[in-house]
Amino acid sequence: MSTVDATAGESGSPAPAAPEAAPAPAVVGPLAGDPSIWGLASFIAGSVALGLGLVGVVPFGVLGAPIAIILAATSVGLLLSAIWSAAIGQSAVAAVFGIFGTYWLSYGALVLGLDHNWFAIVPTAVLATIKLFLLTWLIIIVMLTVATLRLPLAFTAVFALIDLALLLLYLGFAQASPAGVPSSGLLKTAGYVVLVFAAIGVYLFFSAASVGTGGKALSLGKPLLH
Repeated sequence: MSTVDATAGESGSPAPAAPEAAPAPAVVGPLAGDPSIWGLASFIAGSVALGLGLVGVVPFGVLGAPIAIILAATSVGLLLSAIWSAAIGQSAVAAVFGIFGTYWLSYGALVLGLDHNWFAIVPTAVLATIKLFLLTWLIIIVMLTVATLRLPLAFTAVFALIDLALLLLYLGFAQASPAGVPSSGLLKTAGYVVLVFAAIGVYLFFSAASVGTGGKALSLGKPLLH
């Protein structure tokens, strides 16, 4: 070995380049993936079932028709997606899935409770109970809509349509006949609104699924608030 080689880096000669750092390993295991694919699919299932029920696929007034889907698929899927989102640090996504998961769960509890008189609510108070439920959730979802205006426009559109559907349902029960029969026209209109936001949910699902299978996200629109 020559003298120059032996003293390289000590006498002003360039020192050997440091090896490049190894790339960070990809996240694998339970923290990998995108929980929104599952969460959106669960949300769509319950929305489609409720919307079809409201527009008349089942006889008018049969509130329990979509309960099996809403309880066993939608609420469970959304709540598990919320836990998954929280585990990977997506707190906003976890909040959205958690709020909607508890909404669907409470809807199932309301319908089953009223049908089986679990809550000892007298018949004359049933209408007021439903209005209380709808008004409470309308306030919560409006709050969620305003708080998430930094999300892409497609998400804001879904939340705004949910607000509209809840408002129409509330008005439908508020304008019930003296016999306690809600306005079928308003309920049916709410059902069509539900189907519209379910369709936007399908678009969001395809966007998430495209990314999850190696493709590109679909255009979701610019946020209303930057």
